[in-house]
Amino acid sequence: MSQRYDQKTIFLHWLVVVSLASVWGCAQIIDFFPKGSPKINVRSIHMTLGLLLGFVMFYRLLWRGRHGYRFEVSKTGILHVLSRSVHVVLYFLIFLEVTLGLANVWARGDVIFNLFKVTALDPGNKVLKGQIEFIHATVANIILIVVGVHAAAALIHHFLLRDDILRRMLPNRSTRNINADG
Repeated sequence: MSQRYDQKTIFLHWLVVVSLASVWGCAQIIDFFPKGSPKINVRSIHMTLGLLLGFVMFYRLLWRGRHGYRFEVSKTGILHVLSRSVHVVLYFLIFLEVTLGLANVWARGDVIFNLFKVTALDPGNKVLKGQIEFIHATVANIILIVVGVHAAAALIHHFLLRDDILRRMLPNRSTRNINADG
């Protein structure tokens, strides 16, 4: 029976996965909605999900800091460096993306659920608005690539190396849990 991550770590991992997919998916459909309330509401949902992702990631980082990183692919060598690097890059990119999302709101100026308005910092500066939107979209795509690499590595571990790395993070209450993060 393999050791598993604790239930909170597993929950936070999959909550981040679902949150990332939801924020990205919502961003992909914003422009299909007509201007006015429908578009404002979809963009507001995107922004709200992005903020929630930021809070979940912050909590996950705190959780990980308290409970450690016990399941390492290897304690030394290239697998150790790659594993750690992918996690650091993902955390950094997600926090950067949330920050860029906030910057985008302030550069653009926005209405949130038709309840309140965020005034643009520099309303006439369309170049700044365009640059932030471009960087925000680019970082989102880079996150997708890194997540894809992370998922591919998990599948390689599962199907080729057969080392239980993937099973340790799958939701399953029937095996022993330990505190860790992955």
